[in-house]
Amino acid sequence: MFVLAELKDNVRIAPDQFHLKLVDAVRDEIDRKLANKVLLNVGLCIALKDIVSLKDSIILPGDGASHTEVLFRYVVFRPMVGTVITGKIRNCSREGVHVTLGFFDDILIPHAALQHPSRFDEAEQAWVWEYPLEDGAKHDLFMDVGEPIKFRVSREIFEETSPIGPPKAEAQSQQGPSTSSAASAASQEVKTPYRIIGAINESGLGVLSWWDQQGKDDEQDEEDGDEYDNDEDGEGACEE
Repeated sequence: MFVLAELKDNVRIAPDQFHLKLVDAVRDEIDRKLANKVLLNVGLCIALKDIVSLKDSIILPGDGASHTEVLFRYVVFRPMVGTVITGKIRNCSREGVHVTLGFFDDILIPHAALQHPSRFDEAEQAWVWEYPLEDGAKHDLFMDVGEPIKFRVSREIFEETSPIGPPKAEAQSQQGPSTSSAASAASQEVKTPYRIIGAINESGLGVLSWWDQQGKDDEQDEEDGDEYDNDEDGEGACEE
């Protein structure tokens, strides 16, 4: 789930940081620049592991800061496809079940990857697994917000994002206030740089309370069966 990525960067140290040791200043700058950021095709940066090498620092003309080429290793969140992870349900929509890990929220279990058959309950705003019973009836198992859920990573999606500038003054002058604000909102649509697609449509995956309850029921059935066997043994002994 967490991997070490070896990265290279040219780190700029401002003059007001010259009183620090170079290694400490570089560490602070790398963490400030990368912590909780998504790198394309790398993952979500968590924390600096160590610095592998530092090259000579240089000062460029017209810039009083120092520039140092640094090779370092960073702890990155990027689970492999097939990894099983436990998170919590953040919310449900017709698109599927949205899951959070606390530090990462962009996880979707699409409706096609839920247990079959499942339906979306509009009133509860939750997906429901229609669990089939032996007598042909169905028992509704809800996927409620906040419930721990175990899922398997089936796919990852990286999207390249770039800064979006404000709308042009000409466009604002030609459009009315309502249309210009709508165009501005559309142009400012934020892309998700890293998303994880999961699946729970296999045995043992899904809301943890489902399987906990099933385990308790199985244990109770075994205990009831043992008590029945003991009663039969006792009756046989008495008859003799």
